[in-house]
Amino acid sequence: QVQLVESGGGLVQAGGSLRSSCAASGFSFSSYAMGWFRQAPGKEREFVAAISRNGGSTVYADSVQGRFTISRDNLKNLVYLQMNSLKPEDTAVYYCARDRAVYRRLLQRGSSDYNYWGQGTQVTVSS
Repeated sequence: QVQLVESGGGLVQAGGSLRSSCAASGFSFSSYAMGWFRQAPGKEREFVAAISRNGGSTVYADSVQGRFTISRDNLKNLVYLQMNSLKPEDTAVYYCARDRAVYRRLLQRGSSDYNYWGQGTQVTVSS
């Protein structure tokens, strides 16, 4: 069965950094693009970043471009989200997700294009 388990959230001051990890199992990891989403209290889940199967292509939400970096390790079945220059508005639960389609080349930003999700990890940025 497909499992995605996030870790590495926490509390950090504005301007600080965190790295979240997502451990994947139960499927051929290198066959799927992966994404990160986030959901703040009272708001809808929003796209953060996505990465291609081999890690050669990435896309980001405008709000995190230049501050966040998504990466993956296909030998360890891990996907990472490095978050720098964090702002209070980055406070949210961060979710790792697997693309719905195997071998898809075009990276997707819509949550409906992902069909497996982790349980989420809380990131809180204090001002």
